[in-house]
Amino acid sequence: MTRLILFNKPMNVLAQFTDAKHPAPRATLSDFIDLPGVYPAGRLDRDSEGLMLLTDDGRLQARIADPKHKLAKTYLVQVEGAPEDADLAPLRAGLRLKDGPTRPAGARLIAPPDLWPRDPPVRFRKSVPDRWIEITLFEGRNRQVRRMTAAIGFPTLRLVRWQVGDWTVAGLAPGAWRDA
Repeated sequence: MTRLILFNKPMNVLAQFTDAKHPAPRATLSDFIDLPGVYPAGRLDRDSEGLMLLTDDGRLQARIADPKHKLAKTYLVQVEGAPEDADLAPLRAGLRLKDGPTRPAGARLIAPPDLWPRDPPVRFRKSVPDRWIEITLFEGRNRQVRRMTAAIGFPTLRLVRWQVGDWTVAGLAPGAWRDA
């Protein structure tokens, strides 16, 4: 029987089970998940938080991770600055990054979400505003959300993957996992 795990990856945790190449030990998935035979379906940067899917089914893993299946991935993104709705138009239309054009993304301003505290916290600056954006991608390039928000002039401060397809991280504390 196929096993699918939903995991809320904390910040500063590598989205892999080992870190043999780094001289100082860093947190990995094995610090939180002790299940033989499950592997990440996709990746999430070390400095990003939120939903990771792990499975023991190679076909399911490929279907989740491969952009050709157009599985939506929704992110809650805290950005530096105060974008207006019109500032998000390039995200919705697709914009050109150094590695080529992006597909059109869903993008909308949202109220600050009720999330767990981040460790370490985002640095608060009284003189610099910030806003939250919900971004939905149908592809997954390296550091894509961060590069997209920077390209429109609003660098990412905090990035939380909230949903992949119909699976969500809602109700999962950082570092916790459950079967789907």
